[in-house]
Parts: sequence; structure tokens; C-alpha cells
Amino acid sequence: MVFTVLTSQRGHVLAIRSEQNSFLQQGPLSNPLLLGAVLLTFALQMVTVYVPFLNSIVHTMPVTLDQLALCLLLSTVVFFAVELEK
Repeated sequence: MVFTVLTSQRGHVLAIRSEQNSFLQQGPLSNPLLLGAVLLTFALQMVTVYVPFLNSIVHTMPVTLDQLALCLLLSTVVFFAVELEK
């Protein structure tokens, strides 16, 4: 679960793209490369967690759907903190 929370910090990266404008003011969906990068990294993270061959290499194990939801929720804390600070 720690691996999943730490690798889910894409929201933090998206939030710190600007020190003054919020994520929504930056037009998050107007840049297809940005959207593609976020989706690709999420897909690679899920593959790393759920593909048994990669589990042994990265020393991870699959998490349940409830655990995954909790990890994704916890990883958004930094995003919202940065957005509130703006």
C-alpha cells in the first residue's frame, strides 16, 4: 500500500505546475500530452501492482479494491493541500 500511495503522487505534480493558478484554471484537459502522461503512469502503476511477474521484481503484492481506493484517497491529500494554499 505504501508503494501505491507514493506512486500516486501525480496529483501533487499537477498541482505544483503553477504557484498561483489552481489546477482547474490551468486547463488540465486542454493538454492531451499531460492527460496521456497521467493515464500512462497510472496504467504502469496498476500493472506493477497486479501483474504477478512484476510483483516479484518490485516486491509488491496486489491490493484489494478497498485498499486501492484508500491509497488513492490518501494520495490526494497533498494535491488538495497545495490547491488550498493557492
